[in-house]
Amino acid sequence: MSLMPKRLKWRKPHRGRIKGNATRGNTVAYGDYGLQSLEAGWITAAQIEAARVTATRALAGTGRLYIRIFPHKPVTATPEETRMGTGKGDISYYAAVIRPGTVLFEIGGAEELVAKKALNRMSHKLPLGTKMLRRREAR
Repeated sequence: MSLMPKRLKWRKPHRGRIKGNATRGNTVAYGDYGLQSLEAGWITAAQIEAARVTATRALAGTGRLYIRIFPHKPVTATPEETRMGTGKGDISYYAAVIRPGTVLFEIGGAEELVAKKALNRMSHKLPLGTKMLRRREAR
């Protein structure tokens, strides 16, 4: 089953606009390696789930995966061949709104090569450009 919020503040919100870079959630906090977005956009719940499945297969029982994003935004769509003026469509899927710099996923407790392979495979499932990050050492 895909990720979706338990309850919503608005049933059918407007699409909105993504402005600026991420100021929160832009560093590796839980694991040792992270996948950071380079572009702004939406990631659907199905894409998050596909990335999670490929990561767990690539990790093969070693390490732990942390998902740092959640699809809070309901996205509506009207059916095909529907005439104009019938109102806003029903909820089609849920999406996570991503700003550039947001850390999407983290991996901890795995070797660097295994984590790199898993993050690379995850990036192929996502519609945004990404890069791999390492946790910075505390000074």
